[in-house]
Amino acid sequence: MDFESNSWIGERLCYYPRLVGGVMLTAALLGVSTSYLAGSSAPTLPHLLPNLSIFRKKKRGKKRIRVYMDGCFDLMHYGHANAIRQAKELGDELVVGVVSDEEIVANKGPPVLCMEERLALVSGLKWVDEVIADAPYAITEDFMNRLFTEHKIDYIIHGDDPCLLPDGTDAYALAKQAGRYKQIKRTEGVSSTDIVGRILSSAKCISQDCSNSSLPGKDDNMNHLHAEEKMLKIDHISSFLPTSRRIVQFSNGKGPGPNARVVYIDGAFDIFHAGHVEILKSARQLGDFLLVGVYTDETISELRGNQYPLMNLHERSLSVLACRYVDEVIIGAPWEVTQDMVTTFNISVVVHGTVSERNSSTGEKHDPYAVPKRMGIFRVIESPKDITTTSVARRIIANHEIYVKRNTKKEASEKKYYAEKQYVSGD
Repeated sequence: MDFESNSWIGERLCYYPRLVGGVMLTAALLGVSTSYLAGSSAPTLPHLLPNLSIFRKKKRGKKRIRVYMDGCFDLMHYGHANAIRQAKELGDELVVGVVSDEEIVANKGPPVLCMEERLALVSGLKWVDEVIADAPYAITEDFMNRLFTEHKIDYIIHGDDPCLLPDGTDAYALAKQAGRYKQIKRTEGVSSTDIVGRILSSAKCISQDCSNSSLPGKDDNMNHLHAEEKMLKIDHISSFLPTSRRIVQFSNGKGPGPNARVVYIDGAFDIFHAGHVEILKSARQLGDFLLVGVYTDETISELRGNQYPLMNLHERSLSVLACRYVDEVIIGAPWEVTQDMVTTFNISVVVHGTVSERNSSTGEKHDPYAVPKRMGIFRVIESPKDITTTSVARRIIANHEIYVKRNTKKEASEKKYYAEKQYVSGD
């Protein structure tokens, strides 16, 4: 047991015996004198002696557990975010390794997003404390020792789905052998492979930048085209089952203070990318509380065509809610910012970026920001990155054959996983 004490008291007790004796004698005399002085009080011995509570047990600080999770984090989605959230629950500090572009090419094929974009996405998650760039795809003995010694990692985390190297071996075998491995539950209903599949299914319209304005009038021909677009999505329809508990897990759980400057920004936020992270960061810097409106699926389809959105409302809302710069989300926000919205949420400023998807069907007929402009609370901010959902989708379409081949292989392994999966407690 460790104790701490003030050394100066011990020194004076040793080197000034006369002083201590005098104090003791004076205290004793004062104590005796109280019996002769009715109604008077005098200091008692305990108040004059040094406080012996200085010899108290030293409080040991609990060791902070540091955990590590790695991944490619290509086409970031709420499944990645939930995995990172679960990893953080297993420790106090979460370090995330982002696999290098070269390692992804060697093990999986070309990534859709470059290292810079993937780093921005991972760093933007609210549960991440540190990021290691250019992490290896496999946990080698050398890298594992670096994690334990340089980064003070206690446990390495991965999902319950298998992660195999090209030779068929387990990428986390060494961590398991070292007894420093912990497993989390895979988030069902989404994967990067699934999202690539959705994009490839809608490839014809996205590559031609189809929109409602480019279609004929409301006749049988248009209905036929709409039906064809919808059929393209059937094989890759979302199987995500949203729950109130998941929304609570992603939420900050607090509202703005009474005098907080509330900033509002809205959008589709389809296939959450680095451009979204950076514009949300810029918006958050303009106030104390960032409220984000996420459009409904129907609104996006009307604005951009029936091939959109690629991610449904709940998927997109969770991706936004996982961002560290976001305080609250309106799930299914209206396209137009109304006076009632401004009053209800006490919005101080409404912002919009300079880079966004083209809203072709509405043209200039309706300005969604007419009310905040009239109130003098609208502001345009420079978009830090020139990235859109369509530009990300076109990267996949441009390498169509590569991604079709990769997806065919991955989809087979995912079907096998779902066929053989068992219940894993905890999420």
